[in-house]
Amino acid sequence: MVIGLLAAAAVAWVRWREGLSFQQRNMQTIGVALGTFVLLLLWWILASRAPRRLRVGATLATLVVVAAGAGLFRVRGVSGDLVPILEFRWGNARRYPSPGADATQPTPPREVVSGRADFPQFLGPERTGVLAGPALEPDWAARPPRELWRIAVGAGWSGFAIAGSRAVTQEQRGTQECVTCYDLATGKLLWKHEDATRYATPIGGEGPRATPTIAGGTVFTLGATGRLNALDLATGARRWTHDLPVETGATMPEWGYSGSPLVLDGRVVVSAGGPGGKSLLAFRAEDGERVWSAGEAEAGYSAPFVATLAGRRQILAFNHRRISAHDAGDGALLWEHPMGRGYPHVAVPVIAGPDRVMFSAGYGVGTELLEIKPAPGGAGGFAAERVWHSLKLKAKFANPFARDGFLYGLDDGILTCLDLRDGAVKWKEGRYGHGQTLLVGDLLLLTAENGELVLLRPTLEVPNELRRHRVFSSKTWNPPALAGDLLLMRNDLEAVALRLPLAGR
Repeated sequence: MVIGLLAAAAVAWVRWREGLSFQQRNMQTIGVALGTFVLLLLWWILASRAPRRLRVGATLATLVVVAAGAGLFRVRGVSGDLVPILEFRWGNARRYPSPGADATQPTPPREVVSGRADFPQFLGPERTGVLAGPALEPDWAARPPRELWRIAVGAGWSGFAIAGSRAVTQEQRGTQECVTCYDLATGKLLWKHEDATRYATPIGGEGPRATPTIAGGTVFTLGATGRLNALDLATGARRWTHDLPVETGATMPEWGYSGSPLVLDGRVVVSAGGPGGKSLLAFRAEDGERVWSAGEAEAGYSAPFVATLAGRRQILAFNHRRISAHDAGDGALLWEHPMGRGYPHVAVPVIAGPDRVMFSAGYGVGTELLEIKPAPGGAGGFAAERVWHSLKLKAKFANPFARDGFLYGLDDGILTCLDLRDGAVKWKEGRYGHGQTLLVGDLLLLTAENGELVLLRPTLEVPNELRRHRVFSSKTWNPPALAGDLLLMRNDLEAVALRLPLAGR
């Protein structure tokens, strides 16, 4: 009785304690539950007044049940809220071909539909997750998305980059970290590049994280262990490569490298996190020669982002515990701003005006709107001044977007709208988990963590959910990609191509 009351009090304290993120509350609640189980078992064995035979028998039965559970089930990672996901040990066996067994004969690129827009990098052409078109049909009840193909893929949280008829992603296939290229129309594997490296943790999962970037007929990829590759889009042949931790002395981020390469002015920019001025690196896209390196910050998990703020073109890097801004030409450090508590920073920045930029992170960090101004004294530097901070939007995986002076995003899995002027909440509703979003015109495509594709038309008053379409039955963290009316979705088990209905067709 006493142990039960103490456990209930501990859980109540954890759930209502100030300063803890939702994920921390879950982890501590699990810790309380396990501790309570151990204490009850010890009390039963050592202090209860039950007959000795009953105590021994019940204890053995409990241990048998625990052992049977461990034998039948395994933990297949965690949800975005750090809740363990259990599966049968014989379930979800990998169905991709073994290394070397694929028919990977390169074929000439061809257009699936003439004039289809490419999706050449993480979050689309502008790296914002906001697309002007096409005009999508909102009535999915009458005209639902149509599945073109579905294939098994290797583990990983990478999305697709699309150029012409080719869709490229990253997967883990056994001991090989792979860059794979598929035919957009059929899902047929066209080529596969392999590196003998592997990242895996019980919580973070297995495989590469970063989405490839396609530019000038070359695919640029950053693997989870820091392997930067430049591959020929037509054949998959490697043009050059770098091992970032080896070359910079950086410590690999706890959850693996995940910042998609940024191609800018014929250069490939990546966040390496190395000491001695090797935090952010730029390589010549043509031959991989290092052009510049700068900064001291450890790497975060967000992709480098280019923007013009306060009249200066700059590369923004959401690093470990701080934001850094570098000159887009030579990498010179322009300004820094502290942010975060040491937990992962994943979402890219959101531009909120000619001199304003917004950053958001999960784990209780929240959202900050910064104003960038020339530094006092006219030395050529800049300063970042906080305009407001809000805990009402904590973007863990999904990238927020701004529209008409308002900010939309997933706050620990709940869709939220904030006023960009002061951070005030306009509305907050709809639980979608830690998924991803793409704004297409005025319609929002939301890939929920549970594998559903959700169509919404958010306004300043309501999120206005229109329809849901089941795509996967397991955890889905990977960002989607949209090329014309073809939407590519994947998780760590499958990839799917959906043809979305277009308005007026």
